[in-house]
Amino acid sequence: MNTFENVLNKERNVTLTMYLNLDSSEFGFTKRPLIVVIPGGGYSMCSDRESEIVALQYMAAGFQACVLRYTLRDKGGWPYPLEDYDQAIEFISQYAGEWNIDMDHVATVGFSAGGHLAACTATLAKHKPRAAICVYPAILPDIVDACQPGMPRPHEHVDGDTSPCFLVSARDDTVVKVNNTLVFAQILENAGISFEMHVYASGQHGFSVGTPLVLTVPATPRAACWVSDSISWLGEIMGALTAKGFTEPTLAPRMNTDSDPFLSVRCSLAHIRKQPESVQPLMEPLYTFIRNFCQEQGYDFEVFCTIIGSETVQNLLQKFQAPPEQVRKLNKALTAIPSLM
Repeated sequence: MNTFENVLNKERNVTLTMYLNLDSSEFGFTKRPLIVVIPGGGYSMCSDRESEIVALQYMAAGFQACVLRYTLRDKGGWPYPLEDYDQAIEFISQYAGEWNIDMDHVATVGFSAGGHLAACTATLAKHKPRAAICVYPAILPDIVDACQPGMPRPHEHVDGDTSPCFLVSARDDTVVKVNNTLVFAQILENAGISFEMHVYASGQHGFSVGTPLVLTVPATPRAACWVSDSISWLGEIMGALTAKGFTEPTLAPRMNTDSDPFLSVRCSLAHIRKQPESVQPLMEPLYTFIRNFCQEQGYDFEVFCTIIGSETVQNLLQKFQAPPEQVRKLNKALTAIPSLM
């Protein structure tokens, strides 16, 4: 492992500490994903319990890692922390080749106030990550304003370009109440952004990676599972690193592509059915599957299409076991057609 610190802003005491796996010919790949660790501390400090120990766990899974110690409240506060993140990404990009980092596979993980910043990287950053992991994040006005009045509330900035999010919290957290996570999850759901959420029964606030080394309060042993779960989820969202390089993602960043300028099989059935009549003949193979199913089960075709309208065309074709080549052919035809919103 190679570790070194870079000073991004001396006056504001902004640093970026890199944790790099050593290059070795024994591996069948060179480029690795990057995890940007953003410690918490109410924007008044950067917690050591949410820094290196976090980076090392992701390193063991093949990630290159870095810890961003951003501008604190007494050094100027917001909006510098988000600018610090964007500066860090631009700085890393300059050395990505030397440090064996694939800049198409960058994720953030933040805790508490750092979770607020991680959520802001997903919603507001110039260089949005492929995914953001938000651990007991400060999202709602009361706790965000307590850290520093006037900061953005991430849930108010969720849109179709928001990065997928992995959310972690404890039900008994009395500092950053679980409602911060629940509300953020609901807004992500409403916007169709992919997310996964883990709310543990106990852990209170600041359980970090959930291991005995960092726990200062009682927590369920299962609270330590979120790290491995998040690594698996990142592999599904942006492709997992294997001995042969990155796999293809198995999860889409959005539930559907209804807001895209062109159609695709990732559009919902309801959206496709709102398109012009000229589009509908392309859908006939799927409609035939649905009609046959409705006839067998005694359902009304139109009513059933309304019920399953939020499903993507791709998911429906897969459920009806359509040949992959048929799905690819339909997608090619749809992507040439502008989407009518």
